[in-house]
Amino acid sequence: MDLRIAHLYPDLMSIYGDRGNVLALAQRARWRDIAVEVRAFTAGQTFDAEWPDLWFFGGGQDQGQDIVGADLAGPNGDALKASLANGAAALTICGGYQLLGHEYVPENAAAIPGLGVLDVRTRAGSVRFVGNLVAETPDGVLVGFENHSGRTYLGPSAKPLGTVIVGSGNNSEDKTEGAVQGKIIGTYSHGSCLPKNPWLADRLLAWALERRHGPQQLAPLDDREEKAASEQAVEVAKARP
Repeated sequence: MDLRIAHLYPDLMSIYGDRGNVLALAQRARWRDIAVEVRAFTAGQTFDAEWPDLWFFGGGQDQGQDIVGADLAGPNGDALKASLANGAAALTICGGYQLLGHEYVPENAAAIPGLGVLDVRTRAGSVRFVGNLVAETPDGVLVGFENHSGRTYLGPSAKPLGTVIVGSGNNSEDKTEGAVQGKIIGTYSHGSCLPKNPWLADRLLAWALERRHGPQQLAPLDDREEKAASEQAVEVAKARP
């Protein structure tokens, strides 16, 4: 069995160590004897809508989002939408999360249209949310680190990934964090999100493998170290939000 991971705009949208999530996905697949290939797709290239089983889209600065937004407004956006509609999964972080929504509105600039595959809208705020983030989800506790000025609000087609316990999450108002719509996940949890949250990595792997290999029951892994790291991160977040 094999898995194909597409890393979107790694030169423009991976400034907070988000690439580590791609490494975590690939390693957890290889531990299960699943062959993995990772390809980068960036602005100016032609996206292959048929190839990826899983797209990863990290965060970046507003300047990078301008370039990426323009690229997604063309054929590459159509290819990404077609791929997601045909069963590919996606993990999107911060700026990537915002650009898969309907629009991102910077504080002092024109709105950047998004892809519209997530029913969310984001506008920039004057105060930046920086700190530890913990949210309860139906499948486990999500722990991470947020660093964003965007306020994201969910429409009826998107469900929250979790309920905020520590931190600001989507907007610091409604206690929601992230969004789930079909096989697309958006979150503000930066950096080492998946190593600290192996249950989320495995959900994405199962979704991705299903596209070409049918429904999969992933072999269990020894996650004692990952769970210990996650529990410690939650304790630290509660003590030092």
